[in-house]
Amino acid sequence: MKITEKLKKKLGPLGDHAHYAHGYYMYPRLEGEISNKMMFNGSEKLVWSLNNYLGLANHSEVRKADEEGARKYGLAYPMGARMMSGNTKLHEEFEAKIADYVQKEDAFLMNYGYQGMVSIIDSIVDRHDVIVYDSESHACIIDGMRLHIGKRFVFRHNDIEDCQKQLERAVRITKETGGAILVITEGVFGMRGDQGKLKEIAALKKQYEFTLLVDDAHGIGCMGPTGAGTGEEQGVQNDIDLYFGTFAKSFAGIGGFVASTKEVIMFLKYNMRSQIYAKALPMPMVYGALKRLELMRTKPEYRQKLWQITHALQNGLREAGFDIGNTNSPVTPVYLNGSIPEATALVSDLRENHNVFCSMVVYPVIPKGMIILRLIPTAVHTLEDVERTISVFKIIRKNLTEGKYNTVQTSN
Repeated sequence: MKITEKLKKKLGPLGDHAHYAHGYYMYPRLEGEISNKMMFNGSEKLVWSLNNYLGLANHSEVRKADEEGARKYGLAYPMGARMMSGNTKLHEEFEAKIADYVQKEDAFLMNYGYQGMVSIIDSIVDRHDVIVYDSESHACIIDGMRLHIGKRFVFRHNDIEDCQKQLERAVRITKETGGAILVITEGVFGMRGDQGKLKEIAALKKQYEFTLLVDDAHGIGCMGPTGAGTGEEQGVQNDIDLYFGTFAKSFAGIGGFVASTKEVIMFLKYNMRSQIYAKALPMPMVYGALKRLELMRTKPEYRQKLWQITHALQNGLREAGFDIGNTNSPVTPVYLNGSIPEATALVSDLRENHNVFCSMVVYPVIPKGMIILRLIPTAVHTLEDVERTISVFKIIRKNLTEGKYNTVQTSN
């Protein structure tokens, strides 16, 4: 059978739902200015699905910087990979400033967060090394580890005792191979919203010799007194050996970075295949990232507004009896019980009858019978948005409990 024929017959666990989900539940089209309210399916919706934590996506100064960057440099500059012909003063300026912000010696700018994390892992470990990682690590971490030809051990999510057991296994192997141990976790887990136990993991360094890599995609800009991330929030930023952040969340852009010691960054510059063999991040993105970083550092009121909305939303949901798990970040999951057909009917009801748009997570991403509605509060949401959403959620919970979504047909 040709591969192309095989692809027609089996779309995969998510693609199996494409015949009814595409364009509505999956690949929906949100239109208009990025904000708390956008257009979907012909009408305005209150949107809780965008990681625009600090509200920088349509900030007037950010839009101006993006425009200036495009007008001044165009989208092509610089031409080529940074190692060959694509390095600029602004790329290096951003690296110096972001390193200072996250309290590291140096940093390396990357074209994409996902691609960057895959390449970081691939470049820093060899077949003699062992990776120990949290079971709920993001797909970019999993894909990076797929390139690792050595051993890897997973520990139960945020289970420090199990992490220690896996470290014991790793030590036994590295004693034989002469390799080293890399521990990978996240600052904030994007699905559950709980912080990784960075402080407890860092404490294990006293007993085990390992390098700690932290993916803080959802933490940079949000967590810590200055927004420098979850390591700052937990007081262990200095214990993080490689600190990774993306522009796809608080920065509201494209790209990412990794920060560490000067020696580690120099190694990455000469060994990260995704950067050596790819065109440099276009100058408008770098120009705009500098403005975003400036606002992140000088406008703490955006972070304060984010947390005001976060606390109002999470406290209101808890008081209304909703299960939002152990989140201690802005990420707000609402756990419900129901089938996939019920979930689709529920989300259709939310969008079409209540004009509330949020992301739905069902099997195979999570166990059968569970529904997660994931809400992402931002600095551009209002307290009125929160009150309205909690009221609507009470209605859809009642409908779900009474079995009304068992018979309701989806609107699309």
